[in-house]
Amino acid sequence: MAKIPAAAASFIAANTLHYVFGRTWIYRGTDRTVVAGYAYFLVNALVGLAVTLLLFAAFLELGMHYIPARIVTSVFAGLVLFVLNAVLNFRSL
Repeated sequence: MAKIPAAAASFIAANTLHYVFGRTWIYRGTDRTVVAGYAYFLVNALVGLAVTLLLFAAFLELGMHYIPARIVTSVFAGLVLFVLNAVLNFRSL
């Protein structure tokens, strides 16, 4: 199923960009170095990737059309990643 690897690739690309924007605009005052912060961010991204792939695959198995499945999955995974990064990486919540 080509949709699952495509979702994984887009997730990784989006999260790399997300780190750059987050570090630059949202969490400017973080004490963590860029390298350490990106390492934590990648660990969090792997958790988010697992959540994304599992939810997306589950929705597809349940017969949901892939576009709504991807939207719902993206919203949920985005919230999970935001909380993980705010609490564990940037320590802002």
